Amino acid sequence: MTSRPREETDAELKLIDRYKITGDPELVGQLYRGYMHLVYGLCLKYLKNRQDSQDAVMQIFEKITESLKTHEVRNFKSWLYVISKNHCLMALRSKQHKIQTQSQDITAASVENTMILHHNDDASVLEEDLSKLEMCIEELQNEQKTCIQLFYLEKRSYKEIVEATAFDLKKVKSYLQNGKRNLKNCMEKNK
Repeated sequence: MTSRPREETDAELKLIDRYKITGDPELVGQLYRGYMHLVYGLCLKYLKNRQDSQDAVMQIFEKITESLKTHEVRNFKSWLYVISKNHCLMALRSKQHKIQTQSQDITAASVENTMILHHNDDASVLEEDLSKLEMCIEELQNEQKTCIQLFYLEKRSYKEIVEATAFDLKKVKSYLQNGKRNLKNCMEKNK
């Protein structure tokens, strides 16, 4: 970053002080306008999407109007850079988390619906798939088999499975997740 003239920095600090006293968001707007293009460029660099970057520019403005009330800022440009970068990184983490959650939901739904997908109303087909499912459940490791049977066949909650098996909650969730994946793989292999 290039250094700015002392007068420009002093003017920014005076605007911040006035904002803290008056709470007038137009003062923050005056500060922010000179840096919006830089914030947008930074957001575009991280988010790689114009619409998301434009949204982020507005969200950052809202964030700094609140943050300036409580933070002691000595160099507005540097402070704004850090706020903007952190906002983008949090947005990326949030987006990644949503993608992972959606992927897990889709996987879970596909496993739970394996018996229903690609079926006609023929009872023999349903019976054949049930036989395959039973066979695949038997092939699971004991812990996975137990958790799958309790959760899906007996409709027990995580808490009830923990009480029935003495596995801790994380283990129950892990056994269910791995069991569903293994069931799905087994069912696809035996089509």
